[in-house]
Amino acid sequence: MLKALHHAAIICSDYQRSKLFYTDILGLEVISENYRAARNSWKLDLRLPNGGQVELFSFPDAPARPSYPEAQGLRHLAFVVDSVDDVKAQLEARGVAVEPVRVDEYTGKRFTFFSDPDGLPLELYEQ
Repeated sequence: MLKALHHAAIICSDYQRSKLFYTDILGLEVISENYRAARNSWKLDLRLPNGGQVELFSFPDAPARPSYPEAQGLRHLAFVVDSVDDVKAQLEARGVAVEPVRVDEYTGKRFTFFSDPDGLPLELYEQ
């Protein structure tokens, strides 16, 4: 039935700030960017190297996320990286606060968390 995750959609509070974060800091490639006048909303499609996508939306007066990160619903987005240490260092050099690296007790894989400009929890998961 299901083959892969095609995209994750994110609603941001400050479109330009989030666009800069996801493109310049995280390095995602812009596929397309559209302003939808009827909704007073931007939609930015971003590509990961493996073909997965992130959709970034802006909506006027969108409610804030209820809590971090234990609210019902999506808990976090995890990105595969070759080296958690290398990407952590790159993010920190760009002013992004990153949690200490941990080891998954079940898989033995290394991971860490950081947040996007709206506090959405993002994970780096070592391949």
